[in-house]
Order: sequence, then C-alpha cells, then structure tokens
Amino acid sequence: MTADDVLAGVGPRLRQLRKEREVTLAALSATTGISVSTLSRLESGLRKPSLELLLPIAQAHQVPLDELVGAPPVGDPRVRAEPIVRHGRTHWPLTRQPGGLQAFKVLEPRRKEEPDPRTHEGYEWLYVLSGRLRLVLGDHDVVLAAGEAAEFDTRVPHWFGSTGEGPVEFLSLFGPQGERMHVRARPTAS
Repeated sequence: MTADDVLAGVGPRLRQLRKEREVTLAALSATTGISVSTLSRLESGLRKPSLELLLPIAQAHQVPLDELVGAPPVGDPRVRAEPIVRHGRTHWPLTRQPGGLQAFKVLEPRRKEEPDPRTHEGYEWLYVLSGRLRLVLGDHDVVLAAGEAAEFDTRVPHWFGSTGEGPVEFLSLFGPQGERMHVRARPTAS
C-alpha cells in the first residue's frame, strides 16, 4: 500500500467516524477550530490530510491518530523462531529482521575444546545467563560467570565456548558484519 493509498482512505474514515458519532460538520468545526469547508474538503478527499488537521480531529473524537490514518495493526511482538543447531551449539534467534543488530540466546553443551580464534568485521557483545563461558580474545583468556558480560571488536582474534565444567547459556549480540564467515586468525598446522 502506497502513501497515496493511505491518504486516500483518510477522508472516508473521517466522514464515517463523524456520522457514527452523530456529529455535524459545524459541531466538529466548533470543537477543533477547523473551518467547516476544510473539514468537508478533508472528508471528500479534495484536501490532503496533514498532521495539524488530523490531531485536533483525533482529539475531538477521542481516538488514536492511527485509527484516522488506517495504520496497519501491529502484529504479535513475540519472536517464535525455531532453534538452530550449529557445531553442537543451539542458537535461538531473538530478532526477526534480517540485517542490523542480531540477538541470539545460545546454549553451549559441556565440552572441552581447543580454542580456534577467528576474526571478522564487526563488534560482539556476550552476556552469560548460566554456567561459565571461556573467552579467548587476543592475548586474554578469561572465564565469564553468570551475570557477566564482555564486548569486543571482532577483528581481534577471538573464540568462546564451554569451560568443560558444564553447559553454558548466554546471549550474543552482533551487527550485520558478524553474520559473515569467521576467518582463521592463524593458519593451522598441516
């Protein structure tokens, strides 16, 4: 639906709302301070609606501006994404829109892995919900406990995973660059 389509629907909605409430153009004019001729032209579509005209009308009818404009209803805000399992980790997407900031809840099972730091463009933020998360970032090797967070430039070689003591559940946020493939920070021995 284009902006012109939305604007074309405003006049009929204004007329219908006024008639449902059994209000005359003269009475609405007295309440809003908008001339009868302007109100009539708005309802017939001969005048384009503007915010300065619609706000007093919405107030007079005690309805939200969205109702006058015919804004689409807001859908269910809950994110109901299916879990994704990658390399033994379970990821629950917490954002629905592609691109922009992405958020995931991640469950890393209990396992002992040798860190394999990678790099990519972007920035990442981690927050541990439960368990302990090992983070290798450049020359740093740290363990984050529940309630702790870390943020870092992903161009620094990094790796994170279970400490091997038990599973770890954490939140991960990153920008669109974080979706790109991780590149090895150093070559592996052949």
